[in-house]
Amino acid sequence: MATDPEYFAPIGDAKYIQLTTYRRDGRAVATPVHVVAAGNSAFFRTWDVSGKAKRIRHTPMVMVAPSSVRGRPYEAPLRAQATLLQGLESERAAGLLAKKHPILHGWLFPKLYRLRGWTTQQSASLHHRRLTTDDLLRTISSRLVTGGDQWV
Repeated sequence: MATDPEYFAPIGDAKYIQLTTYRRDGRAVATPVHVVAAGNSAFFRTWDVSGKAKRIRHTPMVMVAPSSVRGRPYEAPLRAQATLLQGLESERAAGLLAKKHPILHGWLFPKLYRLRGWTTQQSASLHHRRLTTDDLLRTISSRLVTGGDQWV
């Protein structure tokens, strides 16, 4: 992983990013999420039962770009690797998000989710890796069972 603190500078000031994750069959799924950049990492929040969390578990390579609230990107995407965080790391990331978005992540979302009984909140970390498109295609296609179109 690279340690370039400037890599996430394009998304550092963004309120939203378009997070593109990949399904098992290789199709891209773009989702707008709040983001906070800290050093050579960036963080966003999701729920461990959400589709994006499931997709990150099996294919951690993602693309991120600053975007509108509806997920329309403003700039070219950056390659990154997402990691779902647990424990203190997740709490630290949640604190950073609450500091940047105090009303939504500091008050509204936690209160709403507690009221609904959702308790499986996770934060995720984005790290820069120097990957090529060939690396991404090789990772996705390696999940294809030889001789068929069934995905493992």
